[in-house]
Amino acid sequence: MKRLLQAAGLASMAGLLVTGAVQAQTKSAGDSIAEYRAMLADGNPSELFEAKGEDLWKQKRGPKNASLEQCDLGKGPGVIKGAFVELPRYFKDTGRVQDLETRLVSCMETLQGFNGAEIAKTPFGQGEQANLTALATFIAAESRDLRFNLPQEHAQEKQMYAMGQRAFFYRGGSHDFSCATCHGDEGKRIRLQELPNLTKNPGDGVGFAAWPAYRVSNGQMWGMQLRLNDCFRQQRFPYPGFGSDVTVALSVYMGVNAKGAVSAVPTIKR
Repeated sequence: MKRLLQAAGLASMAGLLVTGAVQAQTKSAGDSIAEYRAMLADGNPSELFEAKGEDLWKQKRGPKNASLEQCDLGKGPGVIKGAFVELPRYFKDTGRVQDLETRLVSCMETLQGFNGAEIAKTPFGQGEQANLTALATFIAAESRDLRFNLPQEHAQEKQMYAMGQRAFFYRGGSHDFSCATCHGDEGKRIRLQELPNLTKNPGDGVGFAAWPAYRVSNGQMWGMQLRLNDCFRQQRFPYPGFGSDVTVALSVYMGVNAKGAVSAVPTIKR
């Protein structure tokens, strides 16, 4: 009887091992990464950047010793909630289509007296660029769970969408890459990570709609401008200038494609 019980126990254990092996085989790399992110979601370090950004929004700074509380992000002076999910958009006062980061720089210039050109030249993660990332994280977080709905009424908004679409599929550089090389088809992946198709929804709901995000691998908070810079690096292209037309145009293209996707920012990435 003792031997029979031992044999039954071994058989049961073997069955569990086989079941676990089958489950491991059927689970995609994306599922594993999603579980990893879920485990890290509690206590996401981006909350620290949110808090810093909120303080910077209200703090009187710059040559004019003023706050950003009257900054118009597209929904009226000082209105934050819902602004992020409608950016980039056209702004009459600057005569340009702007994303969140470039619009914040405009407000830092006009309201606080900062030099926007100097901020644009500052490396990511340093000085006012670090402050800008925190501000963008705070603003974006205020639209969490809202759906993306970028405007396309103005002629420049339509023009930027067309430019962004062209840039997305443009191949070049030493590797003859484009954005679409990685993000233009279904079922692609790099290393263990599945690559979403960003030419349509819901693919862009997990692409454009996921930044700003905290990067665990390097302990940094990344806004969309830095994320696009890193894409250009991987394509072996020269880095675009901060806030250049091509980066904003790509954001318009991806943002319009993300229409209806729910914003989960700030997210956490590998």
